[in-house]
Amino acid sequence: MISTADDPQGRPTVVDLVPPSPRVYPVGRLDADSEGLLLLTNDGELTNLVTHPRHGIPKTYLARVQGVPARARLRRLIDGVDLDDGPARAMEARLIDVHGDEALVRVVMGEGRKREVRRMLDLLGHPVVSLVRTAIGPLSDRNLAPGTWRRLSMDEVRALYAAAAP
Repeated sequence: MISTADDPQGRPTVVDLVPPSPRVYPVGRLDADSEGLLLLTNDGELTNLVTHPRHGIPKTYLARVQGVPARARLRRLIDGVDLDDGPARAMEARLIDVHGDEALVRVVMGEGRKREVRRMLDLLGHPVVSLVRTAIGPLSDRNLAPGTWRRLSMDEVRALYAAAAP
């Protein structure tokens, strides 16, 4: 699935998963090699609150990376690194687990530029093997299987609005 409303290459998109009415659009994107939580909405204000970094709604990712990053390298993600399209920094970067020569790293981002988490970890010498977005602000759903969807409750919508910085 491609996380867009329309794909010029004709690949299946996330909006193909939901009924055609009401028309909804993905809020932000996941690259084709990533998976995880994605919001679909027709609420422009909510889209702006979730996607614009000034509103402070974090996106949480679990990255399985090659090698085991030292604490100092993860600290560099928080302090900030220079990418080809400008500086980037994580709000949080924490080693979760180690499996042989790979590690699971939790990364929380305040913005979501193209392949940003992957590029940051690659810069530190820890290429991403797999990447999953596990939360958008206060929203997460570990029971939602890949390729499935559900409606948000009104409490969840209110929580997203409340999570936006004033």
